[in-house]
Amino acid sequence: MPLEVKWPFPQRPRLPWKISSTVVMGLVGSYSYLWTKYFNCVTVHNQDVLFDLIDNRPPSTPLITLANHESCMDDPHLWGILKLRHLWNLNKMRWTPAASDICFTKELHSRFFSRGKCVPVCRGDGVYQKGMDFILEKLNSGEWIHIFPEGKINMTQDLIRLKWGVGRLIAECTLNPVILPLWHVGMSDILPNNPPYIPRVGQKITILVGKPFTLKHLVESLKSENKNPVEMRKALTDFIQDEFRTLKTQAESLHQRLQTTRQ
Repeated sequence: MPLEVKWPFPQRPRLPWKISSTVVMGLVGSYSYLWTKYFNCVTVHNQDVLFDLIDNRPPSTPLITLANHESCMDDPHLWGILKLRHLWNLNKMRWTPAASDICFTKELHSRFFSRGKCVPVCRGDGVYQKGMDFILEKLNSGEWIHIFPEGKINMTQDLIRLKWGVGRLIAECTLNPVILPLWHVGMSDILPNNPPYIPRVGQKITILVGKPFTLKHLVESLKSENKNPVEMRKALTDFIQDEFRTLKTQAESLHQRLQTTRQ
């Protein structure tokens, strides 16, 4: 499916672009900060791990965060757990792929979402497309990329097969990215997936930040075994899938405990 608008990112962003992007990121982030922290009840486990990687990782170390996808407002609501100093710092905030058929159907929408560091990815075009190439470039520059590897809103919240795009990014990154999985429970209570699509207040959310890891040794092992790109993507994605499975169980247990203690 081709992109319906022109490619939204200039090759060399000028000052007006950077200012407008900072404003979009900051305002949307501040809304999420207020809505998640003050209009709802969020419990975050191990958030200092995320803060430390945002603030203190070396410039040559890219960050890949991964999370499950419960609601169409997971991003930006998820980043309501960050500090305002993160949300208003354009250079520290994440890039994320976004569905072109939802976020990039009109030029006005394209200008807004691109300034929010959302990158158009066309459904059905596979792992080799312009949006994924752009994200890989950002990784190779040491930046932070956030991905919902399920590739869609998971309406049932069951564990589903992850898309292989994350495998391609890890396999082809020229640096050694730190990978940080997160699992959240309750986001679909803030914004249900059924009409009317109106954000709610007073909901309980649990966010579990996992342990950071790298897959450098696995990538090197796969290359030494002369695995082809498809085999590498599958092996790397399978590893992520296992990490997700463990994190999901832990997060749901924590959320259930939260629901029980606050009833």
